[in-house]
Amino acid sequence: MHILLVEDDAKLGELIQYKLKKQLYQVEWALNAESALEFIERATFDIYILDWMIPHKTGIELCKEIRMKKNRTPILMLTARDSITDRVQGLNAGADDYLVKPFAFEELIARLHALYRRKETNWEADTKIFGDTLVIDHSTYEVSRNGVSIPLSRREFQLLSLMSQHPKQILSREQLIDRVWGIDAEITLNTVDATIKLLRKKLDDPFSDKIIQNVRGLGYRLVVEGGK
Repeated sequence: MHILLVEDDAKLGELIQYKLKKQLYQVEWALNAESALEFIERATFDIYILDWMIPHKTGIELCKEIRMKKNRTPILMLTARDSITDRVQGLNAGADDYLVKPFAFEELIARLHALYRRKETNWEADTKIFGDTLVIDHSTYEVSRNGVSIPLSRREFQLLSLMSQHPKQILSREQLIDRVWGIDAEITLNTVDATIKLLRKKLDDPFSDKIIQNVRGLGYRLVVEGGK
């Protein structure tokens, strides 16, 4: 799940991003609406988490702008406002759900899962199956190949999950950094290569057919028949 968090409270934003990443989510964090719109222009997200009281342009105004662009990505609004009038205002602006601060992190996760299940377009099923070759279970983070369970690290799973969403499409190392580590991550392209090497060692080396391809000078792609 790729999440955009818009929260101007540095302490809370850092905490939410940290905890969501611990759950293996890909999380980008923007401090204001302008930065959020830049993220939205550059990447595709599964859910937006918008704080109501962000500077210059409120979460409500940002929500309206997103909906005006015909963007139907689910939106979860965070706010300290808990009156019925405020909730109605948020929902009327285009938000899909509403969470009042302070909140339990477990409730945030539950609401994110509920929004993800209700997402109407570009839905990523819990289990992705590629014929008899590859099975990726996003609910349990388990991967098997030809019936053999393949234990992966968090980064390895995130890379495979991303490539499985774009089968046969070449993804550059810059794109992989953006979607897996985050745009602002201080890592090198060699880090991507090293992680892909470990992934291929687990996923490809034990088998005759190789499904993770290195396209020289361009990036990597997942090529496996029968994906659905």
